[in-house]
Amino acid sequence: MKTHENKTSMELPNVEGNHCFGCGPENNSGLKMKFFAEEDAVVSWLHVKKDFCGWSNLMHGGIISSILDEIMSWSAIYLLKKFILTKSIQVDFLKPLYVTDDLKAEGRVGERKSEREAVMNGFLYNKKGELCARSTGSFALIDSEAVRKFGIMDEDMFKSFEALIKHFSS
Repeated sequence: MKTHENKTSMELPNVEGNHCFGCGPENNSGLKMKFFAEEDAVVSWLHVKKDFCGWSNLMHGGIISSILDEIMSWSAIYLLKKFILTKSIQVDFLKPLYVTDDLKAEGRVGERKSEREAVMNGFLYNKKGELCARSTGSFALIDSEAVRKFGIMDEDMFKSFEALIKHFSS
């Protein structure tokens, strides 16, 4: 358990060998996001490297979009207990974000449209707690059979994520 901003959170486990740009602990060029479950949301606190700037100290919009996609993805995996694929994402940039800021990303389920699709919402706050970017994404909810059929991940990664989803269900 972790306490941050007067909330108690449970850190979600990641999988070994994960090279994902957003959450992969093995990706030295990535964001290395960690995720924490809070009631009906998943959150992540992060500090983005200066290498990910756009204009000078302004955070690059593609990085902001990646953070929001990642928080929505992990929220869907944890809250809906499914493998997922992003179908579409819309990002609204509300206020500038700087690479020197400590950030809080938050993801929530917007709507479960069917057994195979959900709409997720993502929010990105600066160190003052101001909402600076928000997103809405459509996510395909896929079963183990489809993951194997489409070759989305290798067998070791598949088994690790399958165990993680089962862990979230218990």
